[in-house]
Amino acid sequence: MSKVEDFLSKKEEEEIVEAIRTAEGHTSGEIRVHLEKSCGEKDIFERAMEVFHQLKMDNTKEENGVLIYVAVEDHKFVIYGDRGINDVVPPDFWESTKDAIVNQFKEGKFKQGLVDGILKAGKQLEEHFPWSPDNTNELSNTISKE
Repeated sequence: MSKVEDFLSKKEEEEIVEAIRTAEGHTSGEIRVHLEKSCGEKDIFERAMEVFHQLKMDNTKEENGVLIYVAVEDHKFVIYGDRGINDVVPPDFWESTKDAIVNQFKEGKFKQGLVDGILKAGKQLEEHFPWSPDNTNELSNTISKE
């Protein structure tokens, strides 16, 4: 079994998907988590951008998709937000979300780090992209892996 498969248990994955549903219940923003072994020779931000496009996260109506990309063996992650978000938020918008994840990851609590980050991202997205009755879930809530 690879480290990606060992990173989270099935139950932990279900809890993360539930956190995505909860966060998206308050915003029109779309949140995804992607896990892979390594970003390889590429810069992690560059790899996250590739995955963002592969997952078609750049096709949301309000350009408000957020990817939490984790390179498991590299011990790195990045939060990548689409243009609609980056156009309206301050440069340090994702710092508190990043900190919430890092604090748990440092203790080996990977599921909790992702849950905390997802819920924090949802709260922040809610300020700029509030939920409305005509919102539709544009992207899958499942964790993608490579």
